[in-house]
Amino acid sequence: MERVAVRDEGTDDHVEVVDEVAREYAGRRGALIPLLQKVQSRIGYLSIDAMERIAERAGVPAAQVFGVATFYSQFRLAPVGRHIVKVCHGTACHVQGALAITEAITNELGVEGEGTTADGEFTIESVACLGCCSLAPVIMVDEDTFGRLTPDEARKIVKNYGD
Repeated sequence: MERVAVRDEGTDDHVEVVDEVAREYAGRRGALIPLLQKVQSRIGYLSIDAMERIAERAGVPAAQVFGVATFYSQFRLAPVGRHIVKVCHGTACHVQGALAITEAITNELGVEGEGTTADGEFTIESVACLGCCSLAPVIMVDEDTFGRLTPDEARKIVKNYGD
């Protein structure tokens, strides 16, 4: 999935969140990553406006903030769904049918590849490894892990998280 940052209309609330969080880290060296993490946890992702304000408040170039946010996969540059579905595509999961699991989930949710459903309910992400190789194939929905899945089981799991 291409990582393109979003500039939101009316992000005064983003600026307020950044200002509030930045006060907690004022004067602390090396606080850029924790600052980005906390802002993302409050807003849900890092918009261009939020990252520009972080640069101002942290006293670092905007390029540095963008560089960190785009380097680490933990940071999101666009809004995500209410539920995050991570499909493991590590070696064990791949061998055990991760592609079929991904296809079943994307078909169930009406999303092509990685992305967010039109209703903002789900975001599907492919991850390199969830660390549950003995349970392959594995998905995580939010903080819940499910293993030894068939495509039909994966479809039922995501369906149960809807609404």
